[in-house]
Amino acid sequence: MHDHIIKMKDISKSFDTKSGSTELFNGVNINFCSSTSYALIGESGVGKSTLLHIASGLEKPSSGEVFFGEKSFWRLKASDQSFLRLNETAMIFQQYNLIPCLNVRENIEFQSKINNKYDREYISNIINDLQLCRLLEEWPENLSGGEQQMLAIGRALMSEPEYLLLDEPSLGLAPKLVDQIAELIQEINKQGVTVLLVEQNANMALNISDHGYIMETGNIVMDNDSKKLLNDEDVREFYLGLNAEGTKRKSFRDVKHYKRKKRWLS
Repeated sequence: MHDHIIKMKDISKSFDTKSGSTELFNGVNINFCSSTSYALIGESGVGKSTLLHIASGLEKPSSGEVFFGEKSFWRLKASDQSFLRLNETAMIFQQYNLIPCLNVRENIEFQSKINNKYDREYISNIINDLQLCRLLEEWPENLSGGEQQMLAIGRALMSEPEYLLLDEPSLGLAPKLVDQIAELIQEINKQGVTVLLVEQNANMALNISDHGYIMETGNIVMDNDSKKLLNDEDVREFYLGLNAEGTKRKSFRDVKHYKRKKRWLS
């Protein structure tokens, strides 16, 4: 692995609507360092997934620059952009993006051939590590949500990426499967892969990451070591659902009450 870094500088994103331009976020600055794991948490609709797409080079910001090392991504030739997308980064979407007409084995092998990295031993190791051996001849539509997620991760790893970006990997999964996915993400990071994790499950995301960002409409409002965020009073109240004593809040009314006390809104 190289000491690459993804640097997002003054990133803004707006969308055109019938009533004019709507700004999703503005002036976002984030650095992602090699072999580190990051969590980006926040409520639904604040722009987390869009920011992840911009970090991966899949979506162009309205303004600002994304650097891969010293290279400004959107200033590169289209062929160089494609190379970075295929060989440096791997993105796992909420919809998994599996190929329905290919079985599990074919989905994995097809992805490895796209990346020109067909290696039988490597493929076999990934299949074993993800516990997909018994499912190789199954079609994606017959897999459970957890199995589909494992297959999506397997496909992503075929490019041997520097950066693995995951968009809500725990969404819709049972708690036991969430734990399995969390352990797998940690293991991938230990192998030297930089992990960028977008999650609404703040507890899981902050427990398995090195650094956390909290996003609210318009910008990043908190940025710190994940362990420190886990112990932050505001984070515990709004994102972990805990009160000062570490127990669950009694009612949604508490959320409204504390929302007016967020330090980053004062």
